[in-house]
Amino acid sequence: MISAASRPYIDASVPVLREHGVAITTTFYRNMFAEHPELTNLFNMGNQATGAQQQSLASAVFAYAANIGDPGALAPVIERIVHKHVSVGIRAEHYPIVGRHLLGAIASTLGEAATPPLLAAWDEAYHSLAALFIEAERALYAEAGITPGQRRAMRVTEVRQESADVVSIRMTPEDGAPVAIGKPGQYLSVQVDFADGHRQIRQYSLSDTTQPGRARVSVKRAPAGAGTPAGEVSNWIHENVRVGSVLQVSPPFGDFAPECESDEPVVLLSAGIGITPMIAALKRIAQVHPRRHVIFAHAARNAQHHAHQLDVAAARSVMPNLQVVTFYEEVSAHDDAVLTGWMDVTYLPAWPRQETNVYMCGPLPFMQAQWLALVGAGVPVERLHREVFGPDLLDHLL
Repeated sequence: MISAASRPYIDASVPVLREHGVAITTTFYRNMFAEHPELTNLFNMGNQATGAQQQSLASAVFAYAANIGDPGALAPVIERIVHKHVSVGIRAEHYPIVGRHLLGAIASTLGEAATPPLLAAWDEAYHSLAALFIEAERALYAEAGITPGQRRAMRVTEVRQESADVVSIRMTPEDGAPVAIGKPGQYLSVQVDFADGHRQIRQYSLSDTTQPGRARVSVKRAPAGAGTPAGEVSNWIHENVRVGSVLQVSPPFGDFAPECESDEPVVLLSAGIGITPMIAALKRIAQVHPRRHVIFAHAARNAQHHAHQLDVAAARSVMPNLQVVTFYEEVSAHDDAVLTGWMDVTYLPAWPRQETNVYMCGPLPFMQAQWLALVGAGVPVERLHREVFGPDLLDHLL
């Protein structure tokens, strides 16, 4: 990926990046947005406000340096980032801008430690990585049949309240032409142009792919928290989207792909809004292999915050071998057959652990806990698959 002459400088950067990575990326974003304010339309400015995106980029740069000699470790991460980039419309001409400001941030943050050979090595490494992204994104744009940033007008045909803070939105193309609905595990990017002229794009997992020509996503309201701003796009959707609304939507992207077409046993684990891709998978399995052995386990705060209960009930009515396990942090006297607390895999039904794929989606602490518990219970790592939202993509490489 890089020359032998540059490799020692990259290797030597690993401890420096661990210590100064966030300072570098904070400087990078500040300077890049000051010179190119139009790029704020492509970045999640909510994550910018919390510092999550700065931490994410710092982690990405560190992971790249630490794993630069192991393409096998980096390849799945690169593929997933490529899907994210294409979903929001990253272009080849953005990469020189990013590279210039990233190298400038390294130089200004490290000062005299940023020697010319070190900066030359990182310039080579960055352009090598950028070339991989540009080529992979070009191929994915071609496969999807779109140009960067191209979206499609989708008219909302149904809005359903799935829980206290989640709505599902079903859409169909406004022009009536055929549309790719996508597969369980994929997502759509929804673009919102606000009244003050700024634009934001967010990805929402498909929660139903079983109706030809009609896509469904599920969106959780995101109130402001301690040190975190309210979810700008998600809250706008909750407050403004009604039947008849028209949204600007990307084709489906994403490389998280629960196996829904086979009849082999499968385990689907989720927490919170992570239920959305698992519901899409469950609905597809119910459609094509209703007798398949499926364990569907979900963790929620309580019954009021448990989304897609109607979809689970519908699946149970046609799937005799579906086993559903539910965990609530807060249990009331009216909650039947619900376990109390966080998900604990020891309470799940037995399954052939060596031969069964396990898919999981939810907050990072949830997935980390389940991953460790499942490995400890004898599930091979190659049988574990997860979908990661937002800036937590690289935690397994750090």
